[in-house]
Amino acid sequence: MQKIQILFPDPLIERMRKTSERMDLPVSEIVRRATERWLDRMPEAPRRNLGVPTVDAGRCMMAAENMRDAYYE
Repeated sequence: MQKIQILFPDPLIERMRKTSERMDLPVSEIVRRATERWLDRMPEAPRRNLGVPTVDAGRCMMAAENMRDAYYE
């Protein structure tokens, strides 16, 4: 087993500590079980890199050199 350091927000660590006490397990075991369960739900196939999402917003209604002046009008 390897040791790592993870930072959690205070409300989340408090929930983990309460769960740890209720289940009589160390917080590290709660994190291991949650991580394993999450990873088991992930698809086996590697994700495709879809690149940066783009949107077709239509054609530009004014020339680039006029945009600054139009912004301040």
